[in-house]
Amino acid sequence: MSSSIVKNSKFNLIKLIIKTIIFAFIFQCTSVSAKAINSNEDIRGIVQNIFVNRNKAILSGDLELIKSIYDTKTKYGMWAYEYEAKKLKYIRSWEEKQGVRFTEINPTIVIRRIKSDGYRYSVDLECSTEYKYIYENQQEKINTSGIRTYHTIELAERDSDWVIVKEWYKDPFGDSLYLDNLKANAIRQYILSKSERDFSRINKRRLKAVQYADKYCGIAKEEKQDYKYNNKYRNYNLEGGDCANFASQILFEGGKFRKDSSWNYDSKDATRAWLNADGFKNYMVNSGRASVITYGNYDKVYKASYNLLPGDFVAYEKKGDIIHISVVTGADSKGYSLVSCHNTDRDKVPWDLGWSDKDIRFWLVRVHY
Repeated sequence: MSSSIVKNSKFNLIKLIIKTIIFAFIFQCTSVSAKAINSNEDIRGIVQNIFVNRNKAILSGDLELIKSIYDTKTKYGMWAYEYEAKKLKYIRSWEEKQGVRFTEINPTIVIRRIKSDGYRYSVDLECSTEYKYIYENQQEKINTSGIRTYHTIELAERDSDWVIVKEWYKDPFGDSLYLDNLKANAIRQYILSKSERDFSRINKRRLKAVQYADKYCGIAKEEKQDYKYNNKYRNYNLEGGDCANFASQILFEGGKFRKDSSWNYDSKDATRAWLNADGFKNYMVNSGRASVITYGNYDKVYKASYNLLPGDFVAYEKKGDIIHISVVTGADSKGYSLVSCHNTDRDKVPWDLGWSDKDIRFWLVRVHY
């Protein structure tokens, strides 16, 4: 055997050994990566961690932490990051206007669907988020609100971390880009001058209405409720919105208002007054079952909002159309009215939080129980 053949054989053997080592290393890395996500519980943990970090960043104002959650080298990842940065600015502005500070933002994730192409994971989920805040001159009293959002996110691995490359969700802060146009200092001083309100003497029908809203707002106090709506009623969230349907349920099931030919629901269909936000507001006012306390932009109506009682409602108008209905379900430690609703789901949330667009007009409506 010639020396060149021996050399070639040794060289080929070395190449084979190197290839084997490289293949084994890649296989091991791939296996570890696969082990990192091989169950719904793994996905839930990764998403939960992302949401926890995002909320920490909102509390601290840390834009770099928010940025690290997204793949900002992609168009959709950058868009998602920019939106969250804008949301952080809004929350900071609302805190200043309100005279409050958020102290905790706690997410609870429920995974509904997971798909994977081997490289990315697409996840449909619901997130119930608990917001806690205190007033700057009343720091011993913690106020709690809940918001549920529905998300579709795409996850990809970047530098051994899972990041969001695309995200879609209906954000409760989506109409809140112009809050800095308000006279924040005067409003804050007025709100801070108020005190807690006593609702212990509200009539039983109002009380029952609030109890129904608490149970079926979509943000359950107990997980055994499974964050579900009342299954006696159709969920219209994917068909234009469920807010008026829920408000009607509150008045019928809780407040014991009787159905009539104009305001009605059965297993087949619902009337416009029952289902449509504009139709609901007009029916309640024109039928005499309710009356308008005041109407206008935030500057005009925020003082009158302290006249709202549990069981009343707020209608939100944009460009001449009523686009949302929320039912009053309480007040916080400064007497500021809180509301509950569907689409997106809110549980005892300050009535203007997420509705600060300069084009929004508010109808504050007294319901006659």
